[in-house]
Amino acid sequence: MAFKSNVLEYSKVQVDNAGKILLDKNSFDKIISLEILNNFRACHNYPINTFQSTLRKKLSELKIDYLVSQRLKRTPSILLKLNRFGNMRLSQMQDLGGIRAILPTIQDVNTFLDHYKKTKFKHEKKNEKDYILEPKESGYRCYHVVYKYQNRLNPNYDGLMIELQVRTKLQHAWAMAVETVGTFLDHSLKSSQGPDEWLAFFALVGNAFSIIEGTTPIPQYSHYTKEQTYEEVKRETARLKIVEQLSAFSQVIQSIKTDKKQGSLHLITLDILGKGISIKTYPKQAIEEASRDYLSEEANVTDLNKRQVVLVSSASIESLKKAYPSYFLDTQEFLNVLTDIINFKE
Repeated sequence: MAFKSNVLEYSKVQVDNAGKILLDKNSFDKIISLEILNNFRACHNYPINTFQSTLRKKLSELKIDYLVSQRLKRTPSILLKLNRFGNMRLSQMQDLGGIRAILPTIQDVNTFLDHYKKTKFKHEKKNEKDYILEPKESGYRCYHVVYKYQNRLNPNYDGLMIELQVRTKLQHAWAMAVETVGTFLDHSLKSSQGPDEWLAFFALVGNAFSIIEGTTPIPQYSHYTKEQTYEEVKRETARLKIVEQLSAFSQVIQSIKTDKKQGSLHLITLDILGKGISIKTYPKQAIEEASRDYLSEEANVTDLNKRQVVLVSSASIESLKKAYPSYFLDTQEFLNVLTDIINFKE
């Protein structure tokens, strides 16, 4: 398969048509369409790097402890989203390139956002959703903002969309637990698809977490007191054997293989059936090679092997595990807080 560079080599019409072909179950020759998708996705690396550099600088100026990571959206997630939103065009998808800032407390998030929203950008703000102020019924809480990239010094990437997410460690622990369980159940729980009892459980715990942080409650639990919420969490945790199940998930991975190379780009392959994780690391300047390998690994994913592959950027393997614990099937942070809720006494 020929590899395309990180300069956009196709028109928006070609990108949108590629998305349609990849969704078409009757289309057999999808190789070219995958190349187009990969080229368009890989182009987001340049603006992502620009944004994350500014983000780190501002957080450092505010003296806020932080964990910043970035990722390119996985092909299965792209196709799932295109399928869910029938009128969406691939060229207009707003979260192909994403940056996430994880901050210690809700006070840190508010301090940062107050400062960040006053920053003057040449980039156009396209969308803003404060799921902390107005949480989803699923229990999801996070601040999202999407920018349309503009750079007069390098206009090759103008018009690409970059999504920034800002959340607390507690909100992150909840979201990663949802993704981990979704991996095992083979359902996109984070898109509210899957068994009702699991969806209801995470919504309930999301409300408990909002109580801990003093933020807006989850809509359907707004009439619950703290005591009612905690008691219901305790009851459902026992009924569904949540602690036992999540603890068992973490035991599945028996090996983590790394190539021990230095770099900030990491290609992670999660193989549940093979009970292992492999991490291939690249220096930042090898983004084209990493993007090529990403596409190659994704081509090996099937409904039978159910592997997950993602290309992310993180300063170190340790930071990688903190930013993406769901790829290591690690729900320990979530379990720690859940245990505190279960054992809570006035």
